[in-house]
Amino acid sequence: MKKPYRILHVFGRLDRGGAETMVMNLYRNIDRSKIQFDFLIHTKDECAYSKEIQSLGGRIINIPKYTGTNHKTYTRLWNDFFKKNKEYKIVHGHVRSTAAIYLDIANKYGRTTISHSHNTSSGTGFSAIAKNLLQYRVKYVADYFFACSAQAGEWLFGKHVQQKSNFHIIKNAIDMNKFKYDHDRRLAIRDKMSLNGRFVVGTVGRLTQQKNPYFIIDVVKELVKINKDAVFIWVGTGELAADIKTKVNEHQLENNIMFLGAISEVEDILLAMDVFILPSLWEGLGIVVVEAQASQLKCLVSEKVPNEAVISANVQKVHLKDGPKRWAHLINEHSLTVDSRTKEQTIDDAYDIQTNVVWLSNFYERIWP
Repeated sequence: MKKPYRILHVFGRLDRGGAETMVMNLYRNIDRSKIQFDFLIHTKDECAYSKEIQSLGGRIINIPKYTGTNHKTYTRLWNDFFKKNKEYKIVHGHVRSTAAIYLDIANKYGRTTISHSHNTSSGTGFSAIAKNLLQYRVKYVADYFFACSAQAGEWLFGKHVQQKSNFHIIKNAIDMNKFKYDHDRRLAIRDKMSLNGRFVVGTVGRLTQQKNPYFIIDVVKELVKINKDAVFIWVGTGELAADIKTKVNEHQLENNIMFLGAISEVEDILLAMDVFILPSLWEGLGIVVVEAQASQLKCLVSEKVPNEAVISANVQKVHLKDGPKRWAHLINEHSLTVDSRTKEQTIDDAYDIQTNVVWLSNFYERIWP
């Protein structure tokens, strides 16, 4: 029996972020007798997806995080890796900051390389400047360029990348059936979480600068002033978690905000919600917005969320400059129309996982050396 092609995916960590979730959706649905995914990550930690990957037959390889001061060690480890592991003919890079380093080394050993852009900003501060400098050269290194949206592609690879034949927009596809609205299940989940009679608003995402968490706190502060039944569900973890919880306590919102941490049953929490919000400062796409729409949720998102993420009539874009009070009032308007969720909206099937699995499988097989 022919062995499966083994594709090497390069990540920083394997937590429940947008890029990781997108690749895991593909991995669960791809024919693993033909194509297997292995993951090289920049940490020794056991991550959210580690056990599932191993259960699916994937391998996890660890390498130290790039710090700049360990440049020689980092490049030596990559050289040694490709010398010893000749089975990896395709390297699919999701870590953009050092992609120009490891993809260049992969090219040297005759590998076919893919750089995948999942974002439209590196953030602010010295770290962002360093990342931007490091990633600049990737547009001249990779054999193929993938992006989750046109904006994400242009940001990392240049404004003319869409004209190149080796550029592809890969939809952040999901299993639509997994997120399909189920009224009875919704009632059961809300009952289990003691949410009956409450107006449930929420978000899913890392507790980082990108997701604009302090703005969310201000929105909730305004919302509870006008709706005493409002409660906010926050799914995710991140480096700002402790500070955010401190701010919540300072504003005396601890009884209005539920922190659930990183959970695997995101679809259940989306069912429990009445409104989903994503006031991000920047987004490559925002896969969770796609998941929320598949669950027939009303969504309020910032103008920074790309248009490609809007796949139904349930999304309303609101400018961040309109402020927390305006956001709160727009959210509260939906407290009067929660029953409309049972009226199924048409969803763009371009985001269905099966469509994307077929395309990616054919692509990998076509470019396999």
